[in-house]
Amino acid sequence: MLAKQQPKVIQTDSLNLDCDLVIVGGGIVGATLAAALKGTSLKVIIIEARPLQEAAAKTQAYAFSPLSSRIYQGIGIWKQIFPHIGKYSNISLSDADFPQTVKFETKDLPGEHLGYVAQHHVVLTTLQNYLADCPNISWLCPGEVVDVATDEYFSTVEVKVNGEQRLIKTKLVVGADGARSHIRSLAGIKTRGWKYWQSCVAFTIKHTAPQNNTAFERFWPSGPMGVLPLPGNRCQIVWTHPHAEAKALAESDEKAFLAKLTTYTGGVLGDLELVSDRLVFPVQLMQCDRYIKPRLALVGDAAHCCHPVGGQGLNLGIRDAASLAQVLQAAQQKGQDIGKIKILKRYEGWRKLENLTILGFTDLLDRIFSNSWLPVVALRRLGLWGMNNLRPLKIFALKLMTGLLGKTPKLAQR
Repeated sequence: MLAKQQPKVIQTDSLNLDCDLVIVGGGIVGATLAAALKGTSLKVIIIEARPLQEAAAKTQAYAFSPLSSRIYQGIGIWKQIFPHIGKYSNISLSDADFPQTVKFETKDLPGEHLGYVAQHHVVLTTLQNYLADCPNISWLCPGEVVDVATDEYFSTVEVKVNGEQRLIKTKLVVGADGARSHIRSLAGIKTRGWKYWQSCVAFTIKHTAPQNNTAFERFWPSGPMGVLPLPGNRCQIVWTHPHAEAKALAESDEKAFLAKLTTYTGGVLGDLELVSDRLVFPVQLMQCDRYIKPRLALVGDAAHCCHPVGGQGLNLGIRDAASLAQVLQAAQQKGQDIGKIKILKRYEGWRKLENLTILGFTDLLDRIFSNSWLPVVALRRLGLWGMNNLRPLKIFALKLMTGLLGKTPKLAQR
C-alpha cells in the first residue's frame, strides 16, 4: 500500500490567494501539470471539487504508454509508481475469431516494456504525496469555481470553499476539469465531435493464466475489447458494445457474464473471477475548437476525448500537462507573462494537431473493426496481414500507439 502524506491545503482565512497559475481539477492530469512545475518560481493553486482522499479513491485502471512513464521518470515519481502497477512486454491484436493475430514484442521497440497499467488511486496518491512538501504548490479543496473574469493583465477566479466565496487573482487559469469542463463552458469555447453508438463496460477480473504480461486488443463487430494486465494475476477489461447490449451485459448474471467473457477472450485467461463492479460509460469523440484564450488553457479531457480503443485518452492528457509545463517554464525563465496568448499558442500549436491525429486514429479503428460489411472486413484483415509482414508498418503502428511519434517533452528526455 502507498503511504498517504497530507498535501498543503490553503486555509479559507488566508488573506492572500493571489498566484501565477490556477489549475482547476486535481485529477491525474491537473496534478501532473502541478508536479511538472514543482520547484519553479511559479506559485500554483490547484482547485479540486472533492476532498483529496475521495478524489484519489477510484479503482479504475488506465493504460500508460512508455512516453507517459518517461514523463513521470522526468518528474521524479516513477520509482514510487512502478512497484504497484502491471507491466506488459507483449501486445496482441486480433479480429474476432480470425486466426491472423498481430503480436508486438519488446524487440520491436527498444525498452523493457511496451506499456503499463496503473489504477487511478496509485497514480493520484503518488502525485499528491509528491506535491505534499512543495512550497510553491497549494491545494484549495473541496472548492467549486463559480466564475472567472479576465482582463488584460489577470484573471480573477471566484471560488466557493466551505460555503465562503473567495477571489483568486492569477496570471493563468488551466482547465483540467474533465470532459464536462465548467472552465471551458465559462470561456465559451465550442467543441466538435459526436457521441458513439457504443458504451463501455469496465471491470476487473482475476484469472489463472500462467502469464500476465500481454495486453490484448480484441476487435468484435459489437466493438473492441481491451484486456490490460494488473498485478496479482488480475486484468482490467474495457468491453465495448452498443448501448443497450452494454447495459444488459453489466446487469447480467455473473456466471453467464463470465462464460460470455471466456468466449470473447478465447479462453486464454483460464478460469475467471469477477473482482470489481461492472461500470458502464458512454463513449464520445470531442475536440475543442481552441485549447487557449487569453489567460486560459485547457488540458486533458477538458480539451479532447477519444474512443478508449488503444488506451490513448489519459496518455494524451499527460502529454498535454508536460508540454504546457515546458512552455510555461520557458516563458517564466525569460520573464515573459505566462498568460499572454502568444505564449499559450506555443502549447496549442504543439498539442492540438497531435491530439487530433490520435482522435482520428482511434475513430478509424473503431469504425473499421466494429463493422460486418464484407469489403471492410477484407480490408482490415489485409491491414492485419500487412502489420504482421511489413516491419516498417508494424513499427509505425507501434510507435503511434505508444506515444513515440511526435514531439517529445523535455521531461521525458531526462
